[in-house]
Amino acid sequence: MEQTITKRTPRNRTLSDQVYERVLGMIVDDHFSVGDKLPTEHALSEQLQVSRPVLRQALKQLREDGVIVSRRGSGSYIQRRPDGAILDFAPVGSIADIQRTFEFREAIEGETAYIAATRRTDSDIEALSSTLQELDRCIRHGELGVDADETFHVAICMAADNKYFLAARRSMQANILTGMNLTRNLSLTKPQERLELVQSEHYAIYNAIKAGDPMAARNAMRAHIENARKRVFEGTNRE
Repeated sequence: MEQTITKRTPRNRTLSDQVYERVLGMIVDDHFSVGDKLPTEHALSEQLQVSRPVLRQALKQLREDGVIVSRRGSGSYIQRRPDGAILDFAPVGSIADIQRTFEFREAIEGETAYIAATRRTDSDIEALSSTLQELDRCIRHGELGVDADETFHVAICMAADNKYFLAARRSMQANILTGMNLTRNLSLTKPQERLELVQSEHYAIYNAIKAGDPMAARNAMRAHIENARKRVFEGTNRE
């Protein structure tokens, strides 16, 4: 029984990821308009040639992303159409992985920030401050700033003084950088205030760590990563 579950779960998740991205692509490409009702599960599963359980898993993720909303007894409706740039900046087949990476980061980096606030040294604070200044410069000059963003988060791992946090993050570095590239590229398509908002979240994390407030540091980090996840799908919720 255990072997059956082990074999089945990864395959079903992979297929549901593919369906998730196909439906997302249809919404982004304006096959459906905001406010439109999606076809029934039966019709959509027939169209996509997948089972209804696989389709339901894909729709569940779209609901969590705020792209669709379910109305009891009525069906699923388009709540938001993400910016078409998401398909330009995200590698093909990567969007579901990017979302899972955000989930991983929220859990791991939230605790990393918590511990960093209890162990940070003066040199750690200086390193974080220096990286924030580099991010400020990137914003002023309209630069992407992925390297500086990554350096900031790595510096927090260093401040936590626990090699396993750093190892866990490094194991996901390629996925993390893909997500950062996507979110920061999307931000560059928005008014400068968008990058300034992201930077204010960085400063909230920094200030909590500097103040030695672990709960505030954890909450600020988790909020920052969750906001980044949501910003991937920010678009219009109206025509």
